[in-house]
Amino acid sequence: MRKAGGIIAIIAGIFAVLAAGFTLFVGGAAGAFQAEGADTVIMLGWGGVIFSFLTIVLGAVTLGAGSKVPAILLIFCAILGAVMGGTFVAIFMVLALIGGILGIFGNKATAA
Repeated sequence: MRKAGGIIAIIAGIFAVLAAGFTLFVGGAAGAFQAEGADTVIMLGWGGVIFSFLTIVLGAVTLGAGSKVPAILLIFCAILGAVMGGTFVAIFMVLALIGGILGIFGNKATAA
């Protein structure tokens, strides 16, 4: 289960990077037209980029980790990414949250 949680988190992180890029594109287009709140959208996009990359890294660490610490950090990263990343990033951070939960409750496979 821990391996499945890591794979889910990596996939969610990749899609969240794309969603953060879309958020940055929308914020940049709004900034070009001098719309109100464009700076906020751009900041949400950068928050999404940061937490999406952290999700990818923590998902990869969760794959081979012997402890539950990376999975716990993955859950915190998913929650912070959903809050600070914007709506599109939050959709994929729910998947990362599920991956973190699987990483906590999954057991490490032992060699026979």
